[in-house]
Amino acid sequence: MSRLASPAALAAGAHGGVNGVTLAVFVFFFLAVTVMGFLAARWRKAEQSASLDEWGLGGRSFGTWITWFLLGGDLYTAYTFVAVPAAIYAAGASGFFAVPYTILVYPLIFTFLPRLWSVSHKHGYVTTSDFVRGRFGSKGLSLAMALTGILATMPYIALQLVGIQAVLDVMGVGGGEHTNWFVKDLPLLIAFAVLAAYTYSSGLRAPALIAFVKDGLIYLVLAVAIIYIPVKLGGFGHIFDAAGKALAQPGAVPGKPRGELASGPHNQWAYATLALGSALALFMYPHSITATLSSRSRNVIRRNTTILPLYSLMLGFLALLGFMAIKAGTDIQGNPQLAVPQLFEDMFPSWFAGVAFAAIGIGALVPAAIMSIAAANLFTRNVYKDFLRPEATAEQEHKVAKLVSLLLKFGALAFVLTMDKTVAINFQLLGGIWILQTMPALVGGLFTRWFHRWALLLGWAVGMIYGTLAAYGVASPTQAHFGGSSAEIPGIGEIGYIGLTAFVLNVAVAVVFTFALKAAKAPEGTDETSPADYTADLGDADATTTDLPPATAKAPAGH
Repeated sequence: MSRLASPAALAAGAHGGVNGVTLAVFVFFFLAVTVMGFLAARWRKAEQSASLDEWGLGGRSFGTWITWFLLGGDLYTAYTFVAVPAAIYAAGASGFFAVPYTILVYPLIFTFLPRLWSVSHKHGYVTTSDFVRGRFGSKGLSLAMALTGILATMPYIALQLVGIQAVLDVMGVGGGEHTNWFVKDLPLLIAFAVLAAYTYSSGLRAPALIAFVKDGLIYLVLAVAIIYIPVKLGGFGHIFDAAGKALAQPGAVPGKPRGELASGPHNQWAYATLALGSALALFMYPHSITATLSSRSRNVIRRNTTILPLYSLMLGFLALLGFMAIKAGTDIQGNPQLAVPQLFEDMFPSWFAGVAFAAIGIGALVPAAIMSIAAANLFTRNVYKDFLRPEATAEQEHKVAKLVSLLLKFGALAFVLTMDKTVAINFQLLGGIWILQTMPALVGGLFTRWFHRWALLLGWAVGMIYGTLAAYGVASPTQAHFGGSSAEIPGIGEIGYIGLTAFVLNVAVAVVFTFALKAAKAPEGTDETSPADYTADLGDADATTTDLPPATAKAPAGH
């Protein structure tokens, strides 16, 4: 089996194996959040807790700060912590696209997320597919949205386990390259078992509570790293100078440099379309919507769009770690994904390296839990209840969702243990292309009923097929297919993000066929919503004292 462990184990071996202090600190924090995960089952627990609303949306009761930490834990994952600096380390400035897209996204979500919250709370929608079915009267379109969400989420869960595995391997946990496979993967299996157990038990309340610890640790580690590491390396001037020289060296493509310190004119289309397309896609993911619908009022969503940009500042600092790894001469054994874990191992004292590794490890547990819950909600509501058992009770939905969340985690674990890490990365890139194709039905439906349901379904199919085939045709120096997410834009001739091109085709098809189907008087389905539903608010009892972890405040039952 080809796995992420191979180069990492070599790197760990080069540094003398397991560091007891680092491992002890890591285990301490891991055990702490494990206890919190199980205790979360009692936090704000309602009298009737056996329902999808309670398990999958935390009772729709979270206030501003819990929602902020939950969304931050949702969007800034362990893989973000690993992948963004890795992209900077490998190619330079192009990796900074992640910073502008997280800035672009907040004005976008300010316009549509409060409307989605209102209509979802008014009608009891748990997923975006619930809304699409209610708005357009189409179970077929709803099913397409649900399957796309599940398909796009699965590799995302797998990449969180990849993040945990990277940290464990850099710490040297699991033995060397020739260790028995069970011993080597045992630490990851233990982490997986803990994640599965407390998610099954506590639902969305577990990651909501753990997110406080996760984000606190990440902010602490970044604050120290952005000051401590540059001081040890001689300052940012030396860091940028070393990075510029290294990136100017010949890269994998003959005749071209490895990367560039500042993005040049030839990369502007690719950079801009990737940033815009990623911004449009970010809040289409089921886990983003799940965290949003768990809040107690539409004003909580509005407030979060004003304070979430703090995470964009954090992301900018995080990206700079890639340049620091270049200056430090970090030995990644040919795997850029290890740049940050190995940098921390090399630069920090043992005890603080343990804190940093705990931040990354816990940064994987929170989003993996939310993602599995979100995908389970989609299956339960929009496959099981809509097509397999329409008469299912709330308690039956609750049981099915818990079981499906376990199955999804097992699938992600099998993915990581049996396939090369590049396969997971490729599928995650495809996931971004796919999830963007749900935007016309979701966001379009929040503002207008003009689109025809069959036209939206046809546009979705065209976008999915084009995006998948275009991505399949992208080669890289190491891969014949799925070598990236950018290709030539038809009719323009510039290199751009495949997902955005597919989205434009999706919308164009939906518009053209809406005109055609309306002219043919094709049945449009029943809209169960009303205009007032999109601005409704159920109240904004957002007292600070009821928005804290249980150690600080205790909310009334069912609140």
